[in-house]
Amino acid sequence: MRPHLFFIQLFSEVLLIATKELQINEEIRDREVRVITDDGEQLGVMTSSEALKAAQYRSLDLVKIAPQAQPPVCKIMDYGKYRFDRQKREKEAKKNQKVIEIKEVQLSLNIDTHDLETKVNHALRFLKAGNKVKVSIRFRGREMVHPERGYEIMQSFAEACSEVGTVEKPAKLENRNMLMFLAAKAAK
Repeated sequence: MRPHLFFIQLFSEVLLIATKELQINEEIRDREVRVITDDGEQLGVMTSSEALKAAQYRSLDLVKIAPQAQPPVCKIMDYGKYRFDRQKREKEAKKNQKVIEIKEVQLSLNIDTHDLETKVNHALRFLKAGNKVKVSIRFRGREMVHPERGYEIMQSFAEACSEVGTVEKPAKLENRNMLMFLAAKAAK
């Protein structure tokens, strides 16, 4: 076999394994399997060829649902309908999940009161939208000598946002940055 043909064959097998989810019909190669019908009735343990004949008799598919069991469990069902229903459930679950973003508000050590109020208003808007807020102060140069000023600014910021949000992680100095996280209060 030529090397490039071997690579193509190997690649197609890897692709087949990656896209395969459950073994169905002729793909089931186990000697014995436990068979269940689509309405939950147990047909017992039989050879895979007998199980396939039973599925074909009902004009349905034989699907291996529990390969790790001894013997593996196969179910007689309409595989196309099963895949459609599963995709529909996944799509519905994805639609119902809520994504929470983390918005950042940057402050400075020498912030004025009006600028602080503006930043508080931004944070309140983010919290009302259901997002989390990361509040940061970057210390530059000799500002590192006064970390207590940073804690005071963070404390006043948290108090100003206390109606809508709560402090999730209190202010903490990490290198030249002081960080605090706020989260929206739970609706009552």
